[in-house]
Order: sequence, then C-alpha cells, then structure tokens
Amino acid sequence: MISVEKIYHFESGSVKLILPDPEDLRRLWQKHKIKDFPYWGKCWPAAIALSEFMVKNTALVRDKQVLELAAGLGLPSLVAAKWAKNVITSDYLNEPLSFVKLSATENGISNIETRIINWHHIPPDLFAEVVLLSDVNYDPASFEALDQLISFFLEQDTLIILSTPQRIMAKPFIEKWMPFQIMKDEFVLEDDVRVTVFVLKKSERQGDRKSENPEDDFL
Repeated sequence: MISVEKIYHFESGSVKLILPDPEDLRRLWQKHKIKDFPYWGKCWPAAIALSEFMVKNTALVRDKQVLELAAGLGLPSLVAAKWAKNVITSDYLNEPLSFVKLSATENGISNIETRIINWHHIPPDLFAEVVLLSDVNYDPASFEALDQLISFFLEQDTLIILSTPQRIMAKPFIEKWMPFQIMKDEFVLEDDVRVTVFVLKKSERQGDRKSENPEDDFL
C-alpha cells in the first residue's frame, strides 16, 4: 500500500503522520483488496481535537499507562507518547496499526506498542490508567457496547478522555455520562467542524458537576 505523510503542528512540537495514499486506498477498496471499509484511512477531526487537548493538559497523561482504542492512524497516541510512560495503540484491524508503527519510527517514538483489540470484546485483564477514545460514538447500534466499555474502565478507576463531534444523534449517549465529567473543552477545526472533549472519572463524580440541563454540557 502506498503511503504519504502529513505533518501536524502543535504547541508542543510537530508530529509526522504516515497514512495511506487516498487514491491507492480507494483503488484497493474498489478491487475488493480490503475487507472492511477503510474509515481508518484518514485522520478525523476528533483525533486532532483529542491531540490538541492533551497538549493543553499534559498532566493527564504524564507518566501514565495510556491505551487508545479504535485508534485508526493513532495521532492521539503519537502525541500522548511524548509524556506517557507507555502507550498501547489498538484497533480491530491490522492495517492501520502498520501505519502507526511507521509513524512511531518516523517520529523516533519508542514507548508505543500496537495491539489488535476489538472494543466490543475487551479482554477482562486489560488495564490502563488513561483511555483515549475519539469519534467512537457515531453509530447508535454500538452505544450499548460503548456503555459497557466505559463502565468497565470507570470501575477500574481509569481516566477516560472522549473526543466527539457534536452530532445530534450522539447527544443521548453523551448525556448519560455527564455525572462523571470532570473536565470539558471545545475545539473548532477546519471547515468549522466542532468537537467536544470530555474527561470522565468515577472517583470524581459529584452532584454539583452535573448540569441542570445535560444538553448544555454537549451543545
């Protein structure tokens, strides 16, 4: 698969992301050389916003064991690795993880490990101090499995950083987790795409953190 590179600039420095050539990826898909539609083949706005958020809040990942689920090309993992103790970058497909490895090498990052993990079927012994999730709540059919995932990690006292575009259909899912919100930030990216980043943690749940109108926390 032909690869190209794109450089993302942050206040903490630049990250070179290795990604598939769009035309080559399209050709492979049309010729049925790729089994699953390659949503992973681009860096989505939610991943960029999550990366920006961590640059602004490095203490959240500093010296931590970080896990990114449904990582795709793994930009947030590459950014977090600058401060984290170690990072596991995971996806249910091997193809995107091969590009993560290339990006890690290109950026001189040695504390990233890639792993095949389907977040619909989390290994019971999986542990992380911080979990990164970007743009995973786009399909209402997956909300139940995603609820179970978040509950699993909150019960471990894991910090969850969830980045999501402001989609109407995602509101009911987001509102459910507002009692666990300890931080929130909003980003406006290219083409006026708006992304909200939430930080969730069970041990910090307090009644006065919950909005009178949960919709206000999302909009």
